[in-house]
Amino acid sequence: MTPDQIEPLFTRSDGSFLCARWGRPIVPVIFGVDEATLATIKGAIEAVVTLAGHKMAETDPELGANLMVFVFRDWSELLEVPNLDRLVEGLAPLVTRLQAAGANQYRVFRFDAQNAIRAAFVFVQMDDALSDVPADVLALSQAVQVILLWSDRAFTDMSALAVHHDQTILRPEIADVIRAAYDPVLPAVADDRAHALRLSARIGLRQ
Repeated sequence: MTPDQIEPLFTRSDGSFLCARWGRPIVPVIFGVDEATLATIKGAIEAVVTLAGHKMAETDPELGANLMVFVFRDWSELLEVPNLDRLVEGLAPLVTRLQAAGANQYRVFRFDAQNAIRAAFVFVQMDDALSDVPADVLALSQAVQVILLWSDRAFTDMSALAVHHDQTILRPEIADVIRAAYDPVLPAVADDRAHALRLSARIGLRQ
């Protein structure tokens, strides 16, 4: 991946550049799925965390769980989750906006004092389109999109996943970016475009 290819992955719609990784071990909790799907989602998260060279934990000392995944049929169900409006500021207008936009997924991030990721909320509305997606593919997609603070349009033109020998996998070039972003040599947060050069250089050193 060249710097010119990496930069758009972290350049937001407003033109700003921001790349952030998790600053603490990830502790996931998943709501709204059966035991089999729960294992699939947790397995995908663990696989991507391992790829990044990051860590998972049993509990977060501050939050208990810091990666909350909600799977549901209708956006209005979120308004019935006890205390969720305390965790996600402006939940009601957010739900209204997502319903109006016809969205089927959304992610909310929270950051620590250094602006590294400290928590994330993943909302997945199982509409007709997502209901046709195999659970392992959907789980891998969500895990990839929450491991870093990607641009809001990073994967609009190209999926982070690819099909190889009838199996859905993470694109190797995206895997390279994730590994590079978690390199201890690099900062956890960067808002200058030169960071794309650093990421590309780390990828080159690994190959």
